[in-house]
Amino acid sequence: MLIPDNAVHVPPAVHHIPADKVCGRAKDVIRRLQKAGYEAYLVGGCVRDLLLGLVPKDFDIATSAHPEEIRRLFNSCRLIGRRFRLAHIYYGRDYLEVATFRAPHDDSEDGGKVNDAGRIINDNVYGTLEEDVWRRDFTINALFYDPIGDELLDFVGGLDDLRNGKIRLLGDPEQRFREDPVRLLRAIRFAAKLGFEIEPATLACVRPMGILLEGVSSARLFDEIIKLLHSGYGWNTFLLLREYALLEYLLPLTYESLEDDDTGNFERMITLSLQNTDQRLAEGKSVMPAFLYAVLLWHEVSVVAEELQARGMPELQAMTQASGDALHDQVDFTAVPRRYSNITREIWLLQSRFRYRDIRRAATLLSNPRFRAAYDFLCLRAQSGEPVEDDAEWWTAFQSATHEEREAMCKGAAIKGSLRRRKKRRKPTTASKSASPAS
Repeated sequence: MLIPDNAVHVPPAVHHIPADKVCGRAKDVIRRLQKAGYEAYLVGGCVRDLLLGLVPKDFDIATSAHPEEIRRLFNSCRLIGRRFRLAHIYYGRDYLEVATFRAPHDDSEDGGKVNDAGRIINDNVYGTLEEDVWRRDFTINALFYDPIGDELLDFVGGLDDLRNGKIRLLGDPEQRFREDPVRLLRAIRFAAKLGFEIEPATLACVRPMGILLEGVSSARLFDEIIKLLHSGYGWNTFLLLREYALLEYLLPLTYESLEDDDTGNFERMITLSLQNTDQRLAEGKSVMPAFLYAVLLWHEVSVVAEELQARGMPELQAMTQASGDALHDQVDFTAVPRRYSNITREIWLLQSRFRYRDIRRAATLLSNPRFRAAYDFLCLRAQSGEPVEDDAEWWTAFQSATHEEREAMCKGAAIKGSLRRRKKRRKPTTASKSASPAS
């Protein structure tokens, strides 16, 4: 295989990539491409993670073969993408992504196009391996590994940056961020996940160029938020987003709520939620984007709902309007698919129902398909300092009680409620104290 002269060839004795950790299917694809006369390597995050001793999530392949040539080699191949054509080789529901080497985009007739702001809007320009290296974003993602020959190729000092814990953009940081502003978020995500430092020249551009995120599609930013906060390192990532002034471009209502909340309850709520999410992911448990958004927008929803009630609007109507307004405002920045926003809204609307403790309403709420998510949200509110601890404790006990115990709990709650109401009605006023029995 012809390799450019400026590549550093790193042998197995130095890179120590364990062969048994490399995806067998990826090896087979690379072997087949190489036998057909094409160059082919593992590239990107999978190589980085293998070098760090982590388990790669995906195994991406880069090759000199064009998409149509890849499709001719693999019967299960499908071509996707407009901005840049990619080949997906399917194995049932799973697939491997294979990308053709890219060249610099220069507004040529070959398919490259950049807008006036410097952002790549069309990327179908194929190139060589050496050209493709410089189209990668960070040095630690520009390492190429040939699992057949067991050799690592390093063109840009990525291995040194990996060893030194540095996040470094390839090329001029300002230009590279303008090409794709999502790289700002990727820098934060890698720093949080790997515990690396963003090197000074790259870091100097992060804060002032955050405004570029306003030009990224809301659908793409939704995907990025999930990657950022549901990566297993969500809490560290959130701290970095705040530190480097990117939060306000992704979650402006959350940003404003953190500034406005004098109690600190909302910040504690986010802290507990993201830390719990990280723990669940570490244990291999599932997490819900709908719950994440319920937390991030809760302060705005609750404050607006209280204001609407103070103007005379009924509680349920106030919460419904506040919920709709918050989700509508958020969608202007990051899309929230309806399959998630509907659940988020249900979690909020169910909160008031936890105050009702008669057996009929309690049983109905317990059977609600969103009960568990709404109950977890109630407990999170209690842990954060909101005055709902009694409700959380009552519902915790109610779930584990027998039918007879539940009836007794509801009767007890009814008696206590009745006594409170009687006491309130019987409280003497100043006029009644001074009135004569005969008057």
